[in-house]
Amino acid sequence: MKPSLLSAAFAATLALGAATAQATELRLSHQWSNKDVRHQVAQIIADEVAAADVDLEIKIFGSKSLFKPREQYKPLSRGQLDMTVLPLSYAGGQQPAYNLTLMPGLVKNHDHAARLSESPFMAALEEKMAADDVMVLVHGYLAGGFVGKDKCITKPEDVAGQQTRAAGKAFEQMLAGAGASIASMASSEIYNAMQTGVLTAANTSSSSFVSYRIYEQVKCYTPASDIALWFMYQPVLMNKSTFEGLTEAQQTALLEASAKAEAFYLEEAKKQDAESVKVFKDAGVEIAEMTAEDFAAWQEIAKETSFKAFVEEVPDGQALLDMALAVE
Repeated sequence: MKPSLLSAAFAATLALGAATAQATELRLSHQWSNKDVRHQVAQIIADEVAAADVDLEIKIFGSKSLFKPREQYKPLSRGQLDMTVLPLSYAGGQQPAYNLTLMPGLVKNHDHAARLSESPFMAALEEKMAADDVMVLVHGYLAGGFVGKDKCITKPEDVAGQQTRAAGKAFEQMLAGAGASIASMASSEIYNAMQTGVLTAANTSSSSFVSYRIYEQVKCYTPASDIALWFMYQPVLMNKSTFEGLTEAQQTALLEASAKAEAFYLEEAKKQDAESVKVFKDAGVEIAEMTAEDFAAWQEIAKETSFKAFVEEVPDGQALLDMALAVE
C-alpha cells in the first residue's frame, strides 16, 4: 500500500475509534411490564434517540429488574442510575415535599395536571430535585378512582364505616377523616381482599383497576373523568450531571424525544381512564360520576387532614401547597 493510502487508512481507523469511544449507553430503570404506558413512554425516548443517530443508546430495565420500585431515586441522585420512570412520592422519604405529588384534591383532571407541570409549583419541586442532582425529562400524571363492593362512592359520606384501601398516605388520612377504616395493602392485593370481605371499598389508578380485574368484585366504579380526586405524578427523571456530560447533539436528541414522549403520555393517560370505564361497563358494573360539589367536599376534608399534616411535616410545605392550589 502506498504511504498516502496507508496514512488515509490509519486516519480513518482513528476516526472510527473516536466515534466508537463517543458512543454512550444510558440505563433506564422502572417497575412495570412492557405493556404499561410508563414503559411505552420510556420506549419512545429510547427509539427517538436511536433514530437521531447521535451515538447515544438508552437501555431499558423494566419489571423491577435493576432496582426495587421504591429504591430508584437514591441511586439516580448518586449517578449509579442514569434514568427512571418513577412515582415521585416514592422519594418522599428523601424529600418530604414530593409527597405533595400524591395529594387528594390538588389535581382535578389531566389538563389541570399538565398546567401544574408548567407552573411555579413544579419549578419549586425541580429546584429540590436539582439539589439532588436530578432533573425531569418528561412530566406525567396518572389518574384513578374509587370502587365500592356494595355501593357507589362519590362523596365523603359514602366511605363512612367502610373498610377502605387507599393509594398513598395522604389519601388514607383524608378517607379516615371521612369516617372510613383503613386497610393498607398493595394494589395487587385488592382483588383478594374484596373477595374475602377484608375490603368494601378501594382507591387506586385506572390501569390497576383493570389489570387486577377488580371489576369482578365490585358493584360500582367511580372513574377519573372530567373531575377526579386521585392523581399521581410519575415523571421520567434523569441524573443531571449525566445529562450535562452528554454532547450538545445528544442533549438535543434527548430533549426532543422527551417532548414527543410527554405528549403521548398525556393523551394515553386520558385514554386509559376512558378505556377502564368500558371494561367495567362490559362487566356489568354501575358507573358513578363525581361532581364538582363532591370534589369540593373531599377537598374540605383534605384541608383538615392531609393538607394539615403535610404543612406540619414540611418546613416550606405551606408555600408549596399554596403554589399548587393557585393553579387553576
